[in-house]
Amino acid sequence: MCTRFPIALVLSIFCFALPAWADFQAGMTAHDREDYATALREWQPLAEQGNALAQYQVGMLYHKGRGVPQDDRQARKWYAKAAAQGQPKAQFSLGTLYFNGEGGSKDYQQALRWFRLAATQGEALAQTKLAIMYDDGNGLPKDKVQAYKWLSLAATNGDKPAPMLRDLLAKEMTPAQIAEAKKLASEWNPKVR
Repeated sequence: MCTRFPIALVLSIFCFALPAWADFQAGMTAHDREDYATALREWQPLAEQGNALAQYQVGMLYHKGRGVPQDDRQARKWYAKAAAQGQPKAQFSLGTLYFNGEGGSKDYQQALRWFRLAATQGEALAQTKLAIMYDDGNGLPKDKVQAYKWLSLAATNGDKPAPMLRDLLAKEMTPAQIAEAKKLASEWNPKVR
């Protein structure tokens, strides 16, 4: 009897999660065929129930004005909900809104916070943006070593402009700084959510 209860519990959780996943996938299918109104109808209830992926997708629809009027305040709201749950793409997108001052005031500290959270999970675009903040000194002291490290990681994770940006940055650095940055990059491990 003891082993039946855990199996029944797992099966019931699976049965409740399956319809939500089907709704999410229906939203993705609609989105892929550019039927954004249907995508929103599928994702909105899931987002309101706390599904981080659906919250991120709803935020994207508002940010890009697909199926809804473009509204960066709404995008911020939905990205923030997903970002707070650790969704790295939402963290990057929320950081971008703060960095650019979209949907509210420009806030480099908030941008830095969200880029850093996404970057530490291996999100390549956030790693590049974090590197740019270090290189430019947006919201933190300039630090070419940290900028190089993050660009190296972004390059490894597939961000196409990162290798070129890293090579340009290297021209402004000493060999000792480059060696330190490479060491930091090689010792870095992503945080798993």
